[in-house]
Amino acid sequence: MTDNASLAVGPLGVRLQGIQHFGLTVQNMDRAYEFYTEVLGGTKVFFHGDFQGDAVQNTLLADQEIRANELQVDPRTIGVPDLRSGDQRLDVRFVRFDNVVVELLQYRNAGEPMGGPNSFAPPVQNMSPAFPRMMHICFYVRDDVDFNQFISDLEAESARRGMTQVRANRIVRVRTEEERRAAPRDANTNRVTVAPSDGWELIYCKGPEGEQLEFVKVLGPVKQRFADAAEEHDRLRVPR
Repeated sequence: MTDNASLAVGPLGVRLQGIQHFGLTVQNMDRAYEFYTEVLGGTKVFFHGDFQGDAVQNTLLADQEIRANELQVDPRTIGVPDLRSGDQRLDVRFVRFDNVVVELLQYRNAGEPMGGPNSFAPPVQNMSPAFPRMMHICFYVRDDVDFNQFISDLEAESARRGMTQVRANRIVRVRTEEERRAAPRDANTNRVTVAPSDGWELIYCKGPEGEQLEFVKVLGPVKQRFADAAEEHDRLRVPR
């Protein structure tokens, strides 16, 4: 039998409790927070802001400062804020969903108000999920929800709030925004029928900051595969 003390120095996997949160750097903090709480129903955990100083700079940005030195350029030209002197500040807000926490981060100039629309660095304009290092946040939709209706309602509610960037892809080919909007509602959802992903339903959607989102339903055979993997994961973590 393995005791808890030995687990603290055991394989890396058994020292983990899982994923604590996903972080998303935003341009407009208030807009992003409204989307993740009022539109998608997340719950506020806490806010913290005005981070600055040498320790914060070193903890978050040392690798990028080294990169700037290697390139012999001003760190700001590659998007590195100056938290060290306080010229820029960092604010964070944590939003809880049932099974994960999303952290919203905004780097801003010191003269800008907390929660405002102006970030220190401009947003990246092209956010293709094909770019290496790109990440996405995936939301798990309940089995009994009409998926096509969910996406229609998400787009409508976001548009009502002026978040016109929230747009879901369709499974049919569209060449313009007008064609995307005109696509039939049943073209919203991609239903996978080929093993081992059979039972997976998905929709890709951009969020209000241009971030990549995914909404999924996990049904039938693929749902069982996830359940089996969870059971195996728990079995391997049990002290022996």
